[in-house]
Amino acid sequence: MFDPIRRFLLIAAGAALAATAAFATQPPNLQESSFWAHEVERGDLPPIAERLPSEPLVVDLASRGRTPGVQGGTLRTLVSRSKDIRQMVVYGYARLVGYNHLYELQPDILASYDNVDDRKFTLRLRPGHKWSDGSPFTSADFEYWWKDVANNKLLSPAGPPDVLRVEGQLPTVTFPDETTVIYEWDHPNPNFIASLAMARPPFIYRPSTFLKQFHGDYADPAKLEEMIEETRVRSWAALHNNLDNMYKFDNHELPTLQPWMNSTSGKKVRHLFVKNPYYHRIDPNGVQLPYIDVVEMEIVSPGLIAAKSNAGETDLQARGLDFRDISILRKGEADGGNYRTLMWGNAVASQIAIYPNLNYNDDGWRAVLRDVRVRRALSLAIDRDTINKALFFNLAKPGAMTVLPASPFFRQEHRDAWASLDPDQANALLDEAGLDKRGPDGIRLLPDGRPMEIVIETAGERQEVENAIQIITDDWRQVGVKLVMRPLDRDILRNRIFSGNTMAGVWYGWDNGIPRPYTSPEYVAPRQQEFFAWPKWGQYYQTNGAAGEPPDMPEAIRLMELAHDWDVATTMDQRTAAWNEMLAIHADQIYAIGTLAEAPQPVVVNKALRNVPETGLWAWDPGAHFGIHRMDEFFFDPDGTR
Repeated sequence: MFDPIRRFLLIAAGAALAATAAFATQPPNLQESSFWAHEVERGDLPPIAERLPSEPLVVDLASRGRTPGVQGGTLRTLVSRSKDIRQMVVYGYARLVGYNHLYELQPDILASYDNVDDRKFTLRLRPGHKWSDGSPFTSADFEYWWKDVANNKLLSPAGPPDVLRVEGQLPTVTFPDETTVIYEWDHPNPNFIASLAMARPPFIYRPSTFLKQFHGDYADPAKLEEMIEETRVRSWAALHNNLDNMYKFDNHELPTLQPWMNSTSGKKVRHLFVKNPYYHRIDPNGVQLPYIDVVEMEIVSPGLIAAKSNAGETDLQARGLDFRDISILRKGEADGGNYRTLMWGNAVASQIAIYPNLNYNDDGWRAVLRDVRVRRALSLAIDRDTINKALFFNLAKPGAMTVLPASPFFRQEHRDAWASLDPDQANALLDEAGLDKRGPDGIRLLPDGRPMEIVIETAGERQEVENAIQIITDDWRQVGVKLVMRPLDRDILRNRIFSGNTMAGVWYGWDNGIPRPYTSPEYVAPRQQEFFAWPKWGQYYQTNGAAGEPPDMPEAIRLMELAHDWDVATTMDQRTAAWNEMLAIHADQIYAIGTLAEAPQPVVVNKALRNVPETGLWAWDPGAHFGIHRMDEFFFDPDGTR
């Protein structure tokens, strides 16, 4: 059986034997960038030696089976929404600390860091590091964010992000010199470093030189008022927040540390991202990364991504492609298409998961959905084998939602829990839950007499979801449950779930299906509204009780206790114990009804594109999709077919 995740991890482990570090440290002789050579000759840009930090990060290509690349070229990729230009921050994956190909944390933007008992973290910057506009990147940028953004009530009403709050307390943050930042807590914060490596990290620094011109405490009042009027916003804080989008990446004037800079303003069909002349990574030959000069990101309808990939209109594509697209992609290859279709592993815990909303605003339905017998019955009524055969050619793994075999926490009994097709047991559980009365059409009745009609809302972006729901509709009908599918825009779906107006939603399973003991179990506890089964519990935690509802079910409360146990644990054994009990609770309680996992992810790659791993993991977090595979090291072979 094809197992891309296991294959990828075995290949990665083999590469680890060749080298113990992902990055070399001895800077080679520097070579001027061909893309910026003209600007250097004109004196509009400093030479390479003056643009790089005094200690650039020298990537170790050989230990990962890669070759030094050739500069140049434009890489085309597709997204389906204008806001998805933020994927360039994900794919670029320049982080203070990042995961290497073995999912080990290593300094990236930082030169180094020290961790004392998970309480005191000393971050050391690279001397001479600069933002993309040439301004210095120093501890002053961390200080500006901490004092003037995160703790400024006008800019950040909720204060600093949750990841910096431990036992209700914020850290003491100091800035001893221009290359040193110290975060210190009274209690352990074991997730701090890992949070800096996320696909969407807390950006605990800002380009202060640029942003101070829009800050009420620093800017010239007359100029600031003029800009407020020109942009038609209410205040300087609104102006500052509109321009300060490190993750959204939609302000082309905002300096960045990412490998490519946004060079396109406003909403366009095509956005261009050009290489950052001050980027901190170089290859062993002294060539500044990224190799590729320009990334062109085209915004198209979701339904066109597979067709355009088949037509050769993209050079690197996985986003927007599903397993069902493999046949058309393979046909394009056979018909002379100038691309390859790689089959990567998928690290989500479930390809398709249904989330009954335990915080649904309807009291009658809330009581029904909170009855574990109902959730178990709905899971037992699903014919996962038929879904697997019809949609995934039996290449996926049927079962409940849990972690994947690549995680040390995987237990087969968790994948099997309440996941075998058993309509008789499902009927018995529903009868036992007091749903034993039926209407003339055979649909069960709620205690208040309403029909048991479950409305499942989707983002309407994945055909495989709609096809699976059609199969489940027939399955549930056999046990007296009517399923109604309602496709919505993704943002509308999220807002409805978060507000408690959605009975049930469908989405992927946990983004991180391969956790380790050092992985925070925050996402399996009621700490995040993004877990669709308990949005209001998550809101309560994320807002320190200002919004949402506190967990009021014993098992959910226990999950919160265990997450806290992990937070304060001092050994990996203690953290492992917390993880194991939390996953056992999920297997028993069925907060999300999983269907199948481990379906291969198609990745379309131009035949001339090099250094793209043949086997990889397509994962949001950890991994940042292409980010962990170091897209800045990809290059076009001038002798390849393109």
